[in-house]
Amino acid sequence: MDERADRALGAAEAGGAVALASFREDVAVETKAGKTDVVTQADRDAQRRVEATIRDGYPDERIVGEEDDEPSAVPDEGPAWIVDPIDGTNNFVRGVPLWTTSVAATVDGAVVAGATVCPALEETFTLADGEGFRDGERLWVSDRTDPETFAVVPTVWWGFDRRAEYAAVCRGIVERFGDLRRYGSAQYALALCAAGGVEGVVTNVRTDPWDTVVGAGLVRAAGGTVTDVHGDPWRHDSVGLVASNGAAHDEVLAAARTAERGQ
Repeated sequence: MDERADRALGAAEAGGAVALASFREDVAVETKAGKTDVVTQADRDAQRRVEATIRDGYPDERIVGEEDDEPSAVPDEGPAWIVDPIDGTNNFVRGVPLWTTSVAATVDGAVVAGATVCPALEETFTLADGEGFRDGERLWVSDRTDPETFAVVPTVWWGFDRRAEYAAVCRGIVERFGDLRRYGSAQYALALCAAGGVEGVVTNVRTDPWDTVVGAGLVRAAGGTVTDVHGDPWRHDSVGLVASNGAAHDEVLAAARTAERGQ
């Protein structure tokens, strides 16, 4: 696992460096499924660099990447790699430094190592041997227990046809917790939860594995709880994602469920 952790970190750093070279430069922007679902040449170039770095050490293993022409599923058997060259592309194209390059190594569908680098912030989160680190320092979730002191993040985008659910989740957060944050990068939000910067991260939307696998692994390694919207243990193909420091997970889960009830 040490070798896979080192490879994930090296690949994320290499891809992040490619993306950083285009940050706040005149980069062409295209849309995919919707007006806010954007991709740039930097995404594609960074993914190619990440994939090349992985294949230098593991030439025959499957790579699942966001910018693949036909993204494949994470296999339930055997090893694989999950790549997000720029998580937070909307931030990237706006010149906002909250974006990451994330690489996960999985075996039989479970994350075993990973790295999320934040090139513009000069910050790195790593997952190795069941432990999480930020810039080499061990990660631990927040020790807050009073929900009225929590900061909770709604994350992963709701399409225009699901904005009522987005509004319901935000209302569920502001009615239960001390404050609401939104960062525009699920991987960064989850890494902050693992580091104790926020107490919860929620969505009722089915997430893509490249947006979440490393971050969910970091939260668990830091002593937190990660479930689906029904409260069952989260995995890469679950419906919804609810991460918390574990102290009041039911309250964080209830905020996510407000969307399901339409309240």
